[in-house]
Amino acid sequence: MKILIFALVFTFLHIPLIASAGEFEELKEFYEPLPKMKYPADNPWSREKEDLGSMLFFDPRLSGSNWISCLTCHNPGLGWGDGLPRPNGHGQKELDRHSPTIINSGYFEAQFWDGRAKSLEEQAVGPIGSHVEMRQNLKELEKELAAIPGYVRIFKKVFPKEGIREATIAKAIGTYERSVVSKNAPYDKYFAGDKTAMSASAINGMKLFFGKGKCSICHNGPAFTDSGFHNIGVKQHGPLKEDLGRYNVTKDDFDKGAFKTPGLRHITRSAPYMHDGSEDTLEQVVEFYDRGGDVAENRSPFITPLELSKQEKKDMVAFMKALEGEPIIVSIPEYPPTNE
Repeated sequence: MKILIFALVFTFLHIPLIASAGEFEELKEFYEPLPKMKYPADNPWSREKEDLGSMLFFDPRLSGSNWISCLTCHNPGLGWGDGLPRPNGHGQKELDRHSPTIINSGYFEAQFWDGRAKSLEEQAVGPIGSHVEMRQNLKELEKELAAIPGYVRIFKKVFPKEGIREATIAKAIGTYERSVVSKNAPYDKYFAGDKTAMSASAINGMKLFFGKGKCSICHNGPAFTDSGFHNIGVKQHGPLKEDLGRYNVTKDDFDKGAFKTPGLRHITRSAPYMHDGSEDTLEQVVEFYDRGGDVAENRSPFITPLELSKQEKKDMVAFMKALEGEPIIVSIPEYPPTNE
């Protein structure tokens, strides 16, 4: 993997930053459209399951307080985040990490900033059972949903052999989350042949992204993430004095302060940025990388000062804006009433 990354670095750094007749074809070699979403063998897609997942995602009764839902931290109107540096959990207590967007999360190899969940199904029930987030005992949740006639009927239809269980709750929410996909961005239209889809500034930003900016070392592939974990030199903000990130999962010193590479498609909608929400705008993110991060300890060797000009910084932001897909249409579900 490390050999591949270094090979990519040297390849990208040799892309010329001036317009040329063959430049489009050269850059197109690195273009990857989002593939068709894959579903786990033990959790195939169905419309009924996705609809059930939508109900559960929006329903605050999944929390111990009956006030917090998945929607609270992953609001479609806020880029499927919450617009806060760090969310408020149970009892309105500020949590440690920024709420990541769930856009394109079905393509990620691991979930959460530290990658502790290997699937969306595992991720889906994590916040529900967390004592600082939704604070709902999952066995109690099974009983509570089983007391709602509408949910009983729907679960019986979707999961006739399983009914209402933690596993089926997870499968339904995971199925719904896989439907949240960013599609048909100006970037995609450009490589589909529409040369007017991206501005000159965005095109130059793309060259910088794959070249001088070194962004594609980590932000690569169709979802613009290597699904890896890196310490990029973020100075910790928020309740924790030190967040060890991936190290808490692996106990490998190499992973101290390392966090998952987020995808960049639709990134303009999910501010603020970084695992602690410490950067308010994309402009600030570019400035962060331009100065080579803020903390040297255990920082990735890929993070070094970029020496970008003011115009180059603007171009980088213009390119990231060109990764925003068409609006993701959301239908607010009607979930079953407690009493019928």
